[in-house]
Amino acid sequence: MNVSFQEKSLWLMLMGLMLGFGFYFVTVLPTTTVNLMPDHVVFFVLAVVILVITQVVGHIIIVAFDHHTKTDERDQLIELKGTRNGAYVLATGVFLALCAALFTEGNFIFTHVLLGFWVLAQLVTLASQLFLYRRGV
Repeated sequence: MNVSFQEKSLWLMLMGLMLGFGFYFVTVLPTTTVNLMPDHVVFFVLAVVILVITQVVGHIIIVAFDHHTKTDERDQLIELKGTRNGAYVLATGVFLALCAALFTEGNFIFTHVLLGFWVLAQLVTLASQLFLYRRGV
C-alpha cells in the first residue's frame, strides 16, 4: 500500500489530537467543580504539550523516510472538502456553546463545549480527508 506524505501527516495529526485531547477530556470532565480551575489549566497545557511533541517527532520521522512532500490539485481539493465538513461541525459547536452560556452559570460548560467542538471539528476535517484519500478522490 503506497501512502503519500500528506496522508501519513493526516494520520499523525488525527492520532495526536485524539491522544492529547482525549487525555484532557477524560481527566477534566469528571471534575466539574470551579475550585479545580487551576488544575484544568495544567491539564490543558499538558494536552497541548503532548500534541506538539507527537506532531514534531512524528513529522520528523515521516520526513526521514518520505521525501516526496509536494502537493497537487487533488491534495488541495481533498483539503478543501475536509475543511468544509469540519466547518459545519465547528459552526454547530459555536451555536451550542452560546446556548450553553445562556442556560448555565460560569464559564466551565461554555468553554468545554466550545473546545470539545473545536477538537471534534478538527477530527472530522482529518477523518474526511483520510476517507477521501482512501476513496481515491
